[in-house]
Amino acid sequence: MGLLERLRKEWFILGIVLVIAVARLEPGVGVKGGPLKPEITITYIAVSAIFFNSGLSLKTEELTSALMHVKLHLFVQIFTLVFFPTAIWVFLQLLSITPINEWLLKGLQTVGCMPPPVSSAVILTKAVGGNEAAAIFNSAFGSFLGIVITPLLLLLFLGSSSSVPFTSIFSQLFMTVVVPLIIGQIVRRYIKDWLERKKPPFGAISSCVLLMIIYSTFCDTFANPNIDLDKFSLIIIVFIIFSVQMSFMFLTFLFSTRNNSTFTPADTVAIVFCSTHKSLTLGIPMLKIVFAGYEHLSLISVPLLIYHPAQILLGSLLVPTIKSWMVSRQK
Repeated sequence: MGLLERLRKEWFILGIVLVIAVARLEPGVGVKGGPLKPEITITYIAVSAIFFNSGLSLKTEELTSALMHVKLHLFVQIFTLVFFPTAIWVFLQLLSITPINEWLLKGLQTVGCMPPPVSSAVILTKAVGGNEAAAIFNSAFGSFLGIVITPLLLLLFLGSSSSVPFTSIFSQLFMTVVVPLIIGQIVRRYIKDWLERKKPPFGAISSCVLLMIIYSTFCDTFANPNIDLDKFSLIIIVFIIFSVQMSFMFLTFLFSTRNNSTFTPADTVAIVFCSTHKSLTLGIPMLKIVFAGYEHLSLISVPLLIYHPAQILLGSLLVPTIKSWMVSRQK
């Protein structure tokens, strides 16, 4: 693969680096009250746009075929939204006595609370030849569940920002997440044929809006002189994220392939990816709402920004290995 082709493929990761660099050079543009007016353009317009886009792109009409595989769905959702955040919380109790930056540790907890992503787990499951219908169902269903459960988990494990009351958080979540998502699904019903014919770049649109949100978040950081991020903490967090992903992928693999398991090898592939992947697209806007007013919001966001490319990188590297295992089991 040529350099230009590689850059084109990884444009979003490069975009994250670029917007953080631009925010570092000129933080005044994207801070609250600045020319970008993020309190309106980001908090309401950008977040609503992402979830309207999700509503338009979610093919809920195709999920009925996967609906009956209840045991698989329960496994994925319980692992993702119950076991994962609880295990991270227990792990963080041990890490709290270390000199690692406490806001990055809180960021690790937010990663645990996130729902599965809409795209990456499905793409990797398809690349291996696993149960794609189950992956689509769990990604879509997990996203819907996450709208309600993720904010509750964040409030349970971390508490909300003191400047935003509980009722205000949920009213804003309803107006900027639930309502646009429902409107997107309604609009999809009427223009489904056009969408299937034209295939708009939903992923790219959401990613561009997400870059705006990331830019605004880091503008707030760099404009605040009190925030200091040490390199030691950052390196340790990167190591922890890769270790957690590998451990949880191995754990879900062991659980779904044990002797009394009724899962097929194709099911196992969907389980491994859907249970361990976390959504950046849904996560960053939710953090922006739940932790509005936190001066350390960007530090809390850092582990999720690392987890996203890490899960794609690890998943892509493991595709040939998992594919050969699945083929050998199906013979």
